[in-house]
Amino acid sequence: MIITTGDRPLTEVAARAERLAERLGVRYIARGNLSMNKLFSRYGGAEVLVVLLEGVRLLRPDRPQLQFHPSMGFVRAKRVLKGDGDPMLDSAGMAPGDSVLDCTAGLGSDALLFAVRGGERSCVTALESSLPLYALLAEGMANYTSGIEEVDAALRRINVVNSDHQSYLASLPDGSVDIVYFDPMFREPLEDSAAISPLRAYANSASLSQESVLAAVRVARKAVVLKEKRGSGEFSRLGFEEMLRPGAKTSYGVIRIDQRS
Repeated sequence: MIITTGDRPLTEVAARAERLAERLGVRYIARGNLSMNKLFSRYGGAEVLVVLLEGVRLLRPDRPQLQFHPSMGFVRAKRVLKGDGDPMLDSAGMAPGDSVLDCTAGLGSDALLFAVRGGERSCVTALESSLPLYALLAEGMANYTSGIEEVDAALRRINVVNSDHQSYLASLPDGSVDIVYFDPMFREPLEDSAAISPLRAYANSASLSQESVLAAVRVARKAVVLKEKRGSGEFSRLGFEEMLRPGAKTSYGVIRIDQRS
């Protein structure tokens, strides 16, 4: 992966891109007059992360670009700020101040919802094992401006970590997080999901293991939550109670920690 900027970047944007490249241990290339095609052909690299004033993009020569945006997470966040319920938050039983470990951050929409509901006293950690996605997510959350102060503050509060969930869970003490959340790549994709399809080129496609679920149960104080396609066999395979929603294509499965024998 290499990091660059858009055309004629402000000095502060170029400096930000250089700092990010140094922190990640990857190459920074000053954009100059290079087109993206010329940049790829001259410098190689599987991905290019483009740092912009209030955004960031991730590109591959053979894939649609990914741009950081909370997408439906922004719409859901506005509803939560108005006091409406949200199926994920309700399934998790999340209360203001709860801590959350999002084990499969992706583009961060769910982490944003947890941070909005949790408020200033909560601690939301979002794990992303893919370095390109981590870079996109960390830079995007630190600089994206939504126009709503509470949403921007929630994005800045999220602790984004470049790690796989297995090793991160193993490092945590028993009962150290209120809620552990998984949203892995579905075993049977929803082919009409325009937001998820480009993500598949970068994300970890491995199925969730029973060992990971057991580790999450050890770490969680309140609940472990899994998002999957409605009726997926993953819920029963991994020991989750599926919370069916009328008309929904996806479901949330829950393991309530206070109900363990």
